[in-house]
Amino acid sequence: MSTAPEFPYRLIATDLDGTLLRSDESVTRRTRDALAAATAAGAAHIVVTGRAVPWTRHILDDLGYRGLAVCGQGAQVYDAGEHRLLTSVTLDRQLAGLALAKIEAEVGPLFLAASRDGLDGEVLVGPGYAVTGTLPATPFTDASDLWTAPLNKIYIQHPTLTDDELAEAARQAAGGFVSVAMAGAGIVELLPLGLSKATGLSLAARRLRLKAADTIAFGDMPNDIPMFAWAARGVAMANAHEELKAVADEVTASNEEDGIAVVLERLLG
Repeated sequence: MSTAPEFPYRLIATDLDGTLLRSDESVTRRTRDALAAATAAGAAHIVVTGRAVPWTRHILDDLGYRGLAVCGQGAQVYDAGEHRLLTSVTLDRQLAGLALAKIEAEVGPLFLAASRDGLDGEVLVGPGYAVTGTLPATPFTDASDLWTAPLNKIYIQHPTLTDDELAEAARQAAGGFVSVAMAGAGIVELLPLGLSKATGLSLAARRLRLKAADTIAFGDMPNDIPMFAWAARGVAMANAHEELKAVADEVTASNEEDGIAVVLERLLG
């Protein structure tokens, strides 16, 4: 007979940045132990991140994570154990170009970056675009370079608008052509229309024969709102954006204070 404690959910979905990861991209021993205890009690853990696979893979490898990961804001389902891309959705480049033109007609010139599709897809970064941290990126100067290979997403920044203002302006101008996600400081993204973290998470869950009703989700930014709407329970970190806190079932401690572990330990009793 198993002595593992009961756990009320069969699937734990965690965002990476600002949620599972601390600011130095580490995961504490306490959080690792809490996730291990929950999986020992029968739950599966899926990482769900806005990062595309090339910007995620090294983190998963460092963590020894071998499960499924939803990457690229829901565009990619990745098998971390086999280093294999299982599904991938790309952005219609004609619609994306039209969306950019409509947004720029409203707010003026944008700073651009783009994530190419695939396990080794480059992130192209144009003049003026500020990349967070030290993630690898390939500079470009000619905007036509954006369209030479399939893309998962386009990143946009504006010289004066805040992230929230830019995301709202993009939705107003181009919401009929692309989905718009605000995923972190300086990270406003244009995605295939209708795509969200919930899209990718539902595909990954189906592969595990699990459902929304089985799922508890953790996140910190507005791009986690669709995932919270899909899951049975959504838990926002203390450091979360106010839009996410407003729709969360619960607010836990911050990512720096083991917020995920706080909840999992309570649920494990």
